[in-house]
Amino acid sequence: MVFEKIHTDEFEQIVFCNDSSLGLKAIIAIHSTVLGPATGGCRMWNYGSESEALEDVLRLSKGMTYKAAISELDWGGGKSVIWGDPKTQKSPILLKRFGEFVDRLGGSYITAKDVGIGSDDLRLIKSKTKHVLGIEGDKNSSGDPSPVTAWGVYCGIKATAKHTFKTNSLKGLRIAIQGLGSVAYYLLEYLVGEGAKVVACDIDSAMVDRAVKKYDIEIIRPDGIFDVACDIFAPCALGAVINSDTIGRLRAKAVAGAANNQLATPEMGHELMRKEIVYAPDYAINAGGLINIYYEDPIRGGYSKEKALAHVSKIEQTIANILDRAEQNHLPPHMVADRMAEERILKANRAHNRNLEG
Repeated sequence: MVFEKIHTDEFEQIVFCNDSSLGLKAIIAIHSTVLGPATGGCRMWNYGSESEALEDVLRLSKGMTYKAAISELDWGGGKSVIWGDPKTQKSPILLKRFGEFVDRLGGSYITAKDVGIGSDDLRLIKSKTKHVLGIEGDKNSSGDPSPVTAWGVYCGIKATAKHTFKTNSLKGLRIAIQGLGSVAYYLLEYLVGEGAKVVACDIDSAMVDRAVKKYDIEIIRPDGIFDVACDIFAPCALGAVINSDTIGRLRAKAVAGAANNQLATPEMGHELMRKEIVYAPDYAINAGGLINIYYEDPIRGGYSKEKALAHVSKIEQTIANILDRAEQNHLPPHMVADRMAEERILKANRAHNRNLEG
């Protein structure tokens, strides 16, 4: 079953990490190293089963390959998960042991933070391996990725608006934001600053209070965000929000936001196209955080915010290229983004195989 899955989706390596004396159960998935070392965060989550943990790490690592490829980074895709409750089962010795497993891979996998794993945890992991990036507060660190991710999403929204409404400005456009977390909060600065009319929601009242204290935005109940008549719907919270229950309620002309895995199934991308709703593929528009830590890698001479932001700005052209190509070929944008990423991976794979033959 596992071999069938990794063969179908072309995974290179799956590493199961176990230390029963410490309660460590972890999986490291390396989807591809064709473009460079497989890079992706470590997530600690109390999964319901081993199969659920495996499915999550495989899905996430493949997504990182595509995100790096579409963003023109010389990185492959990887991810790791530690199975356990981060509030009750995390310990310094467990994290250090996990760091030893990462180190055994010799740099083919580079880890970073994800759900359940913060900068203090990464420091413990880094005590056992140098293959760690994205530790806020450390020397040469890229810091909090949220502002840079928000800048990239803003650039992508600009491209989406230009394609959909033939305008270079967001002034007067109504944008509905689902979720007011860190990325969305920074995104508000750009949207409101350009004159967009923002309506937003969040299940956390503290996030709502923080946003309305600084910005003149309209707040509605979370369960009503899909019914808002707007120009652009911006999912910035949970994944799978475009699903069979919500897609019929959408009253937007375009979808462009920061959330990961916005489409519950690939069919939802086709359905958006049938409904003539433009879609900016999630992993292309929200790649700013990954691009940011890319410039933290010592191979590139240490972190440079100027270089990182310049690269993130290219998201606007990436989204424009995806949407133009989708329109020209009568294909849904999520398929076009996949093909663009796969073209770059295939080209690198062919070059690698030629080197093996030589």
